Amino acid sequence: MQQIQDTATDIRHQDTICTNDSQKTHPWWYNFKYALVGVLFGVVFVKAEIISWFRIQEMFRLQSFHMYGVIGTAIAVAALSVFIIKKFNIKTIHGEPIIFTPKKFTKGQVIGGLIFGLGWALTGACPGPLFAQIGTGAFAVALVVLSAIAGTWVYGYFRERLPK
Repeated sequence: MQQIQDTATDIRHQDTICTNDSQKTHPWWYNFKYALVGVLFGVVFVKAEIISWFRIQEMFRLQSFHMYGVIGTAIAVAALSVFIIKKFNIKTIHGEPIIFTPKKFTKGQVIGGLIFGLGWALTGACPGPLFAQIGTGAFAVALVVLSAIAGTWVYGYFRERLPK
């Protein structure tokens, strides 16, 4: 029984670590390139209407293909990227190997997905575009950001007592 518990703990521990975390340290200003990419990503979200509450509601009401096309394209690009990384053994920009760790399917993923989808449908936003929505002047979304932070904290607090 102890071995099974240790295995479950080890698997749960892998959820929280970045197996591809670089060991190199950089000066504080080094992260500005990530801020630039984030801003560009936000602009693309706005221009593609991905942050539109109306587009998201159309998706959940099955009235438009727009969001399904965006999500499907993202899945296809991600799958192709993972395939290429594995096939050609591509390394990080620092020359470190990229490691993909298998994850076991659990009922907690279904429950979490349902909670996430419900929140997405109610608020009209998933975590990605929240800041882009605020950037367009939808300041009421700040409440959603605070709720997302609170939800993350609650999950972290109860994580060990949740179904594995």
